[in-house]
Amino acid sequence: MIPSDDPQIQRKLIEILHVIDERGGAVGARIISDVLKERGYALGERGVRYHLRILDERGLTRREGYAGRTITELGKKELDEALVHDRTGFVLTRIEDMIYRTDFDLASGRGDLIVNLSVIRRDDLDDALAIARYLAESGCGMDSRIRIVENGDYNVSIPEDHVGIATICSITCDGLLLKHGIPVNTRYGGVLRIEDGDAVQYTDLIGYTGTSIDPMKVFLSRKMTSVLEIAETGSGLALANVRQIPALSKDAASEILNSAIENGITTRYEVGEGDILGVPVDAGMAGISILAGLNVIAAIQEAGIEVMVEPIAAVMDYDISEDRGL
Repeated sequence: MIPSDDPQIQRKLIEILHVIDERGGAVGARIISDVLKERGYALGERGVRYHLRILDERGLTRREGYAGRTITELGKKELDEALVHDRTGFVLTRIEDMIYRTDFDLASGRGDLIVNLSVIRRDDLDDALAIARYLAESGCGMDSRIRIVENGDYNVSIPEDHVGIATICSITCDGLLLKHGIPVNTRYGGVLRIEDGDAVQYTDLIGYTGTSIDPMKVFLSRKMTSVLEIAETGSGLALANVRQIPALSKDAASEILNSAIENGITTRYEVGEGDILGVPVDAGMAGISILAGLNVIAAIQEAGIEVMVEPIAAVMDYDISEDRGL
């Protein structure tokens, strides 16, 4: 990142790089100043020139005579890194927003919950549904209730000749815990090894606070699961995530999660203090591992069906008494 003891100066330097990069050619101080003012930065031409000298010294911009400055390759790299830095934490912010929008009532079995949205070609739908049924009938715990989503449903945009598959997101459980007064810290998304039907250990982890891309999306893009093997043999790699709660709330949380299983929101979970399936847990806290609702989508992908996945995509209504999936 650009060295600076003043974060406001650093932000202005990055914004100036933005302006130069967007223009695609040499830009003068007056134009940069005008654009910055439109974006809420009260920086005159003299101030812009001062910041440009800093950028020149760092090799991030280059003077092109009287025409102004252009951005260098090093400047483009700096800008890319700054954008990633700005997006870091976006996933966790989205999780927190969705958690607060969850109002599913465990007693009545109805309400809004969080869903993932996966898009496949319409021609692949029958095969995808057959895989989903196979997982459910196998009893391996990798299944999820699903809903078919058409273009325009729930304000969702689906490409032509494609169809969406909504699956219940395991982050819904975090919302249920919070709704019942239990503070939740969503920590990691990961790949969990299953052996003979038992959860053994996480083999890969990505922290939600340190990524600009949802961990589940990363693991699916790398094709790191073997959910179909779990259905066939009881052993393989599945998607799951870890959160922390106060250790004193462990018993109450278990009651809530057992009810969530009865309502079809999730299929299984594990709780531990000090360590949860190889993941360290802070002192005074309990770790909870919950299988991800995207395991059914992972199985569909493993079968060779092309899938576009958007985890934690939306909030949808769900009524367990209605025979329509979600």
